[in-house]
Amino acid sequence: MPDRSFAYLVPQFPGQTHMFFWRELRAIEEQGMRPVLYSTTPPPARLIAHGWSAAAQARTVYLASRNPLELLSSLPRLPLAAIRAQMRLETPEDARRFLRDVLICAPAARRLALSCKAQGITHVHVHSCGRAALIAALAHHGHGLNYSLTLHGALADYGIGQQFKWRNARFASTVTRRLRDQAATALGDALPARVLVQSMGVETDVLCRDAPYQPRRPDEVLRLFSCARLNRLKGHEDTLAALRLLLDTGLPAHLTIAGEDDDGGSGYRTRLEARILELGLSAHVRLLGAIDADAVRRQLLEAHAFVLPSRHEAIGVAFMEAMSCALPTIGCNVDGVPELITDGLDGILVPPQDPAALAAALTRLAHDPDLCLALGAAGRARVETAFRAADGATMLIREIKGDGHGDPGQPPAWRAPRRAA
Repeated sequence: MPDRSFAYLVPQFPGQTHMFFWRELRAIEEQGMRPVLYSTTPPPARLIAHGWSAAAQARTVYLASRNPLELLSSLPRLPLAAIRAQMRLETPEDARRFLRDVLICAPAARRLALSCKAQGITHVHVHSCGRAALIAALAHHGHGLNYSLTLHGALADYGIGQQFKWRNARFASTVTRRLRDQAATALGDALPARVLVQSMGVETDVLCRDAPYQPRRPDEVLRLFSCARLNRLKGHEDTLAALRLLLDTGLPAHLTIAGEDDDGGSGYRTRLEARILELGLSAHVRLLGAIDADAVRRQLLEAHAFVLPSRHEAIGVAFMEAMSCALPTIGCNVDGVPELITDGLDGILVPPQDPAALAAALTRLAHDPDLCLALGAAGRARVETAFRAADGATMLIREIKGDGHGDPGQPPAWRAPRRAA
């Protein structure tokens, strides 16, 4: 790559939870590479929340097409033998769904490959294992484009055809060790030879405090902040139930929630609004909708504690953002969260779907300022040490350039075990 360029593909970019990608892109550029942005489609308008969103959209090439002529043009390059092999691995219904996905993604794969060829780009990194990964795999089969993948959550959440998507990837990364091991079990010999564990990260020089953290005083309302997509799995209803318990014990508290549902406010948000009314919490809860990164930082700096009792969470950039701001952080002991938070050391972990345990943890923080200070300081140190945005950029550059193989200055990639022939 003489011009040090590679393609960077994120579905529905720039969405409300995509601050991490923007941070990583900036870190890549600071390290001397030129990522060329691609996406499938723009996100819904109400989910475009960041101050940098317009700039991101202006430099993003969107690949989705409804033009039937583009589908016809892409058909001759389809890898029919590989597609049939994948369909044999699926149930009859899933085989039909996979074929439908192939036909949907084929025009986008052709557009990606031709655009990359015109710019001299030979590699695309895909931050998804859904249809975006299928687009890259088809572009590889039909046009020889190299690609790599990052798995951000449970493999089952990214649809069918995973062996087809992964088999020819030059390398892959997962955001936790747990996901790496799950992928190895599910994919078998379709797993690439090089699989790295590289979490997302944050800009600790931006997400920091202007003044020291101040725990709640005895005469203050406990200020709680939560930031995530409005989705049942994020545990927002458990937070509301815990808030009701706090108020019933006489502890004054207020909860601010940033984030929107995937329908732009007409979906799960309406359920939360109804639940707030049912619990008599209208004066104690504020729903901000999707907000930009600067607004998130302001909320983190104003809060006494961050709370997000997700029922499923790969690892959680929102936790990293709170910890980077030295804010005491509460999550659940699920999925990869314990790879970030050690209970009682740099945050608090409670069981999922347990409002009583969550309320007890919040009460403890409200009455123990020394614990708040200790957790905040340890959380900040944890993120500074292991969860910086620049680390992911360094890994991508190293692997795409081929410098990760046998470099004694870099941690070795985990190599997938191969089945005996």
